[in-house]
Amino acid sequence: MAMDREVYVIGVGMHRFGKHDVSRRDMHYLAGMSALEDAGISFRDVGALYSGYIGGNMLDGVTFAKDFGLTGLPVVHVENASATGSSAFREAVMAVSGGSTDVAMAIAFDGRLGNVAAAAAGPRRPTMETNLLPAAFFAFWAVRRMHDNGTTVETFAKIAAKNWNHARFNKFAERQAEQEITPELVLAAPMVAYPHTAMMACGAGAGAAAAIVATRAVAERLAAGRPLVKVIASQMQSEHYQPGHVFLGAIVGPSESTRITANLAYQEAGLGPADLDLVHVHDAFPIEELMYYELLGICPDGEGDRLVAEGATTIGGRIPFSTDGGLIGRGHPGGPTGLAQIWDVTQQLRGESGVRQVEGARTGLAHMMGAGSVCVVHILQRV
Repeated sequence: MAMDREVYVIGVGMHRFGKHDVSRRDMHYLAGMSALEDAGISFRDVGALYSGYIGGNMLDGVTFAKDFGLTGLPVVHVENASATGSSAFREAVMAVSGGSTDVAMAIAFDGRLGNVAAAAAGPRRPTMETNLLPAAFFAFWAVRRMHDNGTTVETFAKIAAKNWNHARFNKFAERQAEQEITPELVLAAPMVAYPHTAMMACGAGAGAAAAIVATRAVAERLAAGRPLVKVIASQMQSEHYQPGHVFLGAIVGPSESTRITANLAYQEAGLGPADLDLVHVHDAFPIEELMYYELLGICPDGEGDRLVAEGATTIGGRIPFSTDGGLIGRGHPGGPTGLAQIWDVTQQLRGESGVRQVEGARTGLAHMMGAGSVCVVHILQRV
C-alpha cells in the first residue's frame, strides 16, 4: 500500500547499547531528547508517540513519556519481538502518511536481553522452541548451509569480524574493540553452538533509540541546510501459508518472509537491490547476514559466500552491511534495535557518519525479523 503523504525522518537519537546499569527510564529520556534536539523541535510539536519495549510493565511507555511533558498526545505501546523498534517506526510513518498528525515519534528501549527473556517467560507446555536457545536455531541453519553450499566457518568469522570492526567507530555500540578484529580472533573465542563462537553471537546489553518523522513541509522548514531523508518504502508481512508449510520455530521463521517483504518494499520504492548503498539486517549470528544477502536480492541464491570473500559488504565495498556494527557489534537489546538501524541509515544518508561513512550514500534499507513470524523492511533515501 502506497503512503498517502510523503514522510521524512527529521530527527534521530540513541543511548549507547551495552551491559551498563543505566535505568530504562533514563535511557528512554536521553534517546528521546537527543532525537528532539536533532530535529530542532520540542515535545509539544509531536502529535503522536509510539513506544516500543519488550520487557517491563504495561504502562512504562506512557509513564516514561511524561518526562518529556504532559501535552495530551496519544501514546501507544508497540511490541513485536526483535521487530519492536521497526514496528514502532512504521506506526509513526503511517500516522504522518495517513494525515492524523504532521509529526510523529517512535521510541524504543529495553534492558539486557537476558532479563527481557526472563520477564517474558511463564508457565507453558514444553516445545522445541521453549527448550532450545536461539543460538541452537541459528546453529542448525548454519550447519545446513555448510552442508548444502560448502560454506566454511571462516566465512562466518569474516562476517562477524567485519561487524565488530564497524562497531569500533560507533560511539553507541556495545562492542568497541581497541584493536582491529580478525577472523582468527573470532574463531578462537569460546564455542557457543557450532559453528558459532561467542564473538559471532549478538551483543545482549541494554539500550534505547528514537526517530521522529514528519511531512515534507515540516522537514523543509527544519532542514537547516542538511539533506532531507525520505521514507520511500515501509512494508511489514507475517508468514505466508504455502503447501507443506512448516513453522521453523521462533527466531528463524520461513526464509520467504524476507524475500516477499523486500520485494514489496522495492516495488513501493520504485527501485531494486542494485540501487541500494547500504543495508541493515537482523544479523544475530553471521548465518543470518549471509542468507539475507541472497534473500534481499543483493546477489543470486548461493552466491553470498562470494560477496564475503570479495569484501563487498564491508564499508568501502560495493554494498556495505551493518555499517554501525549490526546486532553482533552494536548490540541487540530487543526493543530499540530496529530504531538503531534507522538512526544509522539516517546519519549515513546525511553524510554524518565520520570514519564509518559510506561514500555517496543515497539509499539505505533496514530489515528486521520479529521472532521469525514478522518481517519489517524500510527504505530511506536522501533527496
